Amino acid sequence: MRCGLLLLLSTAPLLGCMSVQPPPDAEPGVPVPPQWQATDAAGAAAATPTDLATWWQRFNDPALSRWTQLAQQGSPSVAAADAAWRQALAQRDAAAAARGPTLAANASAGRDGSGVGDARLSEQRLQLGLDGRWAPDVFGAASSALAAADAVEQARRASLGDVQVQLAGDAALAYIGLRTQQVRLALARDTLASQQQTLQITDWRLQAGLVSGLQLDQARAAVAQTQALLPALQTAIAQSRHALALLAGRPYSVADAEANLPAVPTVPEAAAGLALDIPANTLRQRADVRAAELEVAAALSLVGQAEAQRWPSFALGGSIGLNALTLGALGNSASLVSSLLASVSLPLFDGGARRAQLRSQQAALDQARALHCSTVLGALKEVEDALVALQGDRLRLAALGTAAVAAASADTLARQRFASGLVDFQTVLETQRTAFGAQDAVVSARSELARNHVQLYRALGGGWRESL
Repeated sequence: MRCGLLLLLSTAPLLGCMSVQPPPDAEPGVPVPPQWQATDAAGAAAATPTDLATWWQRFNDPALSRWTQLAQQGSPSVAAADAAWRQALAQRDAAAAARGPTLAANASAGRDGSGVGDARLSEQRLQLGLDGRWAPDVFGAASSALAAADAVEQARRASLGDVQVQLAGDAALAYIGLRTQQVRLALARDTLASQQQTLQITDWRLQAGLVSGLQLDQARAAVAQTQALLPALQTAIAQSRHALALLAGRPYSVADAEANLPAVPTVPEAAAGLALDIPANTLRQRADVRAAELEVAAALSLVGQAEAQRWPSFALGGSIGLNALTLGALGNSASLVSSLLASVSLPLFDGGARRAQLRSQQAALDQARALHCSTVLGALKEVEDALVALQGDRLRLAALGTAAVAAASADTLARQRFASGLVDFQTVLETQRTAFGAQDAVVSARSELARNHVQLYRALGGGWRESL
């Protein structure tokens, strides 16, 4: 026993110098452009980037902020991601505990017998003791396992943040869809009221013999077509409310859906002047990119652990205890028994299992690097797509706004002249359709502009903080 202990203590420093280290991270990385291609779409300099942890406040809409926060707090997806993070945290603590010594208490009682018949003798035996064991991490297997568990824990925390980012964006998009359908419903009702007035005027002119029955039928058809839009819009509104309730993790309630909604429906509009950071900094603040990066770190540590397991393992163990014939004798005449054991285990032949495990972990590392590369490229694409879309949305909205003003003016003049008998009914129909179409297109453009702002905020990594 002494020889084994001396051998272990004398060779440990030398073996420590031979400690297997994880292979260097040779990941080539993804080339990141020095700046965004459409920085003018956000309309600000990159010197003072905007904090987007609570980007929904930029819309200045209390109801939108409320629904995004409800989705981040009450969704079952958040609860599942939080449980996964807590599980990884517990596994990390278990890996840390595995590096230290273990101590266990034991107690036993027994009775030994010998002889036959009346000559049989029996003797009881009581034992109390402590067993200890410690395995020095000479080649770094336990350290690599701890590093992997720590990286996984941080990755799960980042994944929780990514779930919150996605839910906040989904809730904002559902809310914008709800408000858009409400505005379109109000526009359709206004158009229907105007068409009904035109229908009444047409009926009066028919009674006066100034128009034919054809024009009256055309007016009735226009009213009926607009009336047909109302049920579809009301259905879309109800479905948007249901989607919001689902994202918030609660049953649908009309009273809750109407809470904090402005009386006059409007499409949310984001504040101008968003300051963009450089692409490299943007990627660092994205939760999914951070999680993918940590998965690479975890896989790299597992490669080091698999390599270390191919080398010898050492252990120190010992026990100390009391032996006595009776329970009362344990404190007085009990005999003290102790032992100390040093052991070394060297894998000689395992059929290639350890080498195969190392290859498996190296393949897992390659997968993690490929997924990290894909995540980074996807993040770059999402930001660039949102920036270009915003640039186009602004130009489109400006042109549609001009068209809507002109179409509304033409519609008003046409109805006034028709009432005076100066233009035919076909002109009125055409101007009404044009005005409604132009105004509806403006609403859609505003909705798309708001939606693309949400997509940009989400692509920039908004909606979470790594320190949380």
